[in-house]
Amino acid sequence: MSTLREIELRRIALDLVTPFRTSFGSEERRDILLVRIGTSDGDGWGECVAMAEPSYSPEFVDAAQLVIAEHLWPRLCQADHPAAASVAGELAAVKGHPMAKASLEMALLDAELRAAGQNLRDHFGARRDRVPSGVSVGIFGTLDELLAQVQGYVDDGYARIKLKIEPGWDLEPVAAVRDMIGDELGLQVDANTAYRRSDIAHLCRLDDFGLLLIEQPLPEDDLLGHAQLARESATPICLDESIVSWQTALDAIDLGATEIVNIKPGRVGGYLEARRIHDLCLDRGVPVWCGGMVETGIGRAANAALAALPGFTLPGDISASSRFYRRDIVIDPITVDDGHVSVPTGPGLGFELDHDFLDEITTSAITLPA
Repeated sequence: MSTLREIELRRIALDLVTPFRTSFGSEERRDILLVRIGTSDGDGWGECVAMAEPSYSPEFVDAAQLVIAEHLWPRLCQADHPAAASVAGELAAVKGHPMAKASLEMALLDAELRAAGQNLRDHFGARRDRVPSGVSVGIFGTLDELLAQVQGYVDDGYARIKLKIEPGWDLEPVAAVRDMIGDELGLQVDANTAYRRSDIAHLCRLDDFGLLLIEQPLPEDDLLGHAQLARESATPICLDESIVSWQTALDAIDLGATEIVNIKPGRVGGYLEARRIHDLCLDRGVPVWCGGMVETGIGRAANAALAALPGFTLPGDISASSRFYRRDIVIDPITVDDGHVSVPTGPGLGFELDHDFLDEITTSAITLPA
């Protein structure tokens, strides 16, 4: 049984290729918290997907670093046999902070798998060696800008296009994109909680465009509103921000509030909870897909392994690294080939860091002993 030696909390600044705008804000550069846990058997790396501001969720990167340093890491160090599988239980006394907790579980999982000479796909028992790749397209100032961006992704061979929408930017851009790409390519929309129950009739007008799904149109706590929309809309409703655990996934399914589930490991507290939600949905016959949080190559590799599980029947947001970053922090970034990404087969989560570049973009780093 390995023992904990130290934790490094490293902040990096990584420029985006283009600003990424959604209904809750716009980003041009990502302030990212990476976590390295040193154990007696070796090191492992994790990535905290919290954003700079508490807009997508209550978590944000400054708070994540603080809660890890002052609350989560000390508790983990007190555990008799700290391991990835025990992180959720050991840290349960700290309410919330799933993204911070997920980064610790992720780093320990990476360390354990590397020590065992195993990769995450095999650890999960997944069999696919590649998964379909979709791309998420932000909100633009003009339709011409949007269409030019989408055409580029179509040319790149993505298997599905996802459009971010908000009130005032929905029917017209969706119609324009559908007209441009035709009826065969998968198209879906993501509102990031931008609408209210009073908008249900308006949202039902999206039925005209043959969408795969409408993702998280209403606030995260409005399960009954989503259930009402699901009854009235011919387009399947998918929940994202509302799904924060196995229990909330079960409740949403039982209430009829979601017909498809977006699984984001950081949002639900880690890859092991994400696996549990996958198993629940597979048992209930509810399709799932892997959402993205503009991850670096660390999270992108782990997401690809998760998406290799059999319940992931829709293309996820595991786009090429170059979709967001001119240069990633890993040596072999994720790429798209014929609309798919290959599932990494290297040890651990499947990535190898570009340490020289990582050092160049590091803005701060602290190391705390166990």
